[in-house]
Amino acid sequence: QVQQNVERLFTRFVEEGKATVRLREPAVDLCLSKANVINLKTFLSAVRLAHQGDDTGGLPLSPLVPAKNSDVEKPKTKMIITSRRDYPLTKSFPFSLEHLQTSYCKLARIDSRVLCLKKLRKLDLSHNHIKQLPATLGDLVCLQELDLHDNHLEAFSGALCSSGLQKSLQFLDLSQNQIQALPIEFCRLRGLVRLRLDDNALLRLPCRIGQLSRLRFLSAARNKLPFLPSDFRKLSLENLDLFGNPFEQPNPLAPNVQLKIPATLLECAARATVNHRIPYGCHLLPSHLCKDLEVAKTCRCGSACLSSFIQITVTMNLHHVAHTVVLVDNMGGTDAPVLCYFCSLDCYSQFLDRHLQSNG
Repeated sequence: QVQQNVERLFTRFVEEGKATVRLREPAVDLCLSKANVINLKTFLSAVRLAHQGDDTGGLPLSPLVPAKNSDVEKPKTKMIITSRRDYPLTKSFPFSLEHLQTSYCKLARIDSRVLCLKKLRKLDLSHNHIKQLPATLGDLVCLQELDLHDNHLEAFSGALCSSGLQKSLQFLDLSQNQIQALPIEFCRLRGLVRLRLDDNALLRLPCRIGQLSRLRFLSAARNKLPFLPSDFRKLSLENLDLFGNPFEQPNPLAPNVQLKIPATLLECAARATVNHRIPYGCHLLPSHLCKDLEVAKTCRCGSACLSSFIQITVTMNLHHVAHTVVLVDNMGGTDAPVLCYFCSLDCYSQFLDRHLQSNG
């Protein structure tokens, strides 16, 4: 179907026997090359007339002859650009691209033309000057690999974590940026298998990181992590690198007591919702309670706690969550401090008794 379906004709190189017909539906580019110039001009005139709904019977069209395989140009699926001078400023990216790399191009933002490449599976924007990611990046629903290392990013938005990327994205490289924290929603990217966060300014990892059940490779070396979240225990990794973080020395005897006695109504409601596995959502519970439940803590007894808890750090050998561990420090250690929560003084006292007996 051609009528009212031609987005644009690219005829700049028609004298060389080349032209491109961009269709609206399906959204593809028909690339013509090695064509007879006269026949090509006649064909393009016919396309224009057909698009406008006019009769093409008066044009001297040549009989159709099947093209040879050698003459058919296959849709381009891969493009690699590694210098600014090679970056296309006037020429569009082929809609058929599945792999695009534009590195060392001094890009300050993601090109809007890239965000229209719906077939992209791998996007490499490393070694640029990108400061912010557009929400429309989440519209690339086929995207499996996203490389953003060595840019100027200060955040990774929660909107992207709630987009189509949460199902498709398997590899994410955010290393060598300026990120201090990742949003709560980050752990919705449950398709992630490889995650690189090296050389940022991370002060903490997402509190629900244990929800990344498919994650197998995690690297967060040379950040500012003082400890790991409690949920870190739930990971099952093949390779883990946390070298160069200023981990604090665990001290179970110096608790951070945030107990509120008696417990607030909000605390009671949150604990009951989690402990009794009551389904919840903004259509069932107040939205502020739903947001609090997303970061609810879990006591060692299995009970939930929200804002009333006792917090300590304890030592965890990282081999409990990873097969291969890069040394945490230059001393050859593989232990790191991990947060631990208690819902009551009774639970903390029981833990403390066991701890003192094992170290007595």
